[in-house]
Amino acid sequence: MALSEIDKNLLERCLSLKTGSWEDFVDRYLGLVVHVVNHTAQARGIKLSAEDREDFCADVFLAIIKDDFALLRHFRGQCSLATYLTVVARRVSVRELLQRKTLGRLSLAGVGEAETNGHADSRNPEQRLTDRETVDRLMQGLRDDEARIVRLYHLEGKSYQEISLATGVPENSIGPTLTRARDKLRKAGA
Repeated sequence: MALSEIDKNLLERCLSLKTGSWEDFVDRYLGLVVHVVNHTAQARGIKLSAEDREDFCADVFLAIIKDDFALLRHFRGQCSLATYLTVVARRVSVRELLQRKTLGRLSLAGVGEAETNGHADSRNPEQRLTDRETVDRLMQGLRDDEARIVRLYHLEGKSYQEISLATGVPENSIGPTLTRARDKLRKAGA
């Protein structure tokens, strides 16, 4: 999907620093950013507190305005602005999740709770540890290149292009490799 006229106009206004353009931009894309932040955390089994969610959204918008809107200036318009911002928000969220988790700075609403079909994960820490060991065991059933691609995509949130650069696997082979690996994981878990 190409860049819409509304987004093209909004982008031009922001890059020209027109009065009120940033507020219009935030109004238009705040819901998208909140959704991506929530989905990114949930996909990694983390339920964010309201404060963390606000911080993550702020981090995304700060990344967008950093260095005189460098991310927006690099946007080529080959997809919709919403698609581009989804990728940006996911990358920022993954980076922040990993950094905060490493530093122990997440003020989680229920540490270790994972949302599954709308129900909180009520398993005890020993059960979650056992499940983590099961995931590790299943990953050992994959070839090294498959396991690395699965980790880069699902655990680190890397794009196909980033995975291709990191592994040397052609970008158009990443999707099929992920599909094969998922099939193997499903069969091994059955």
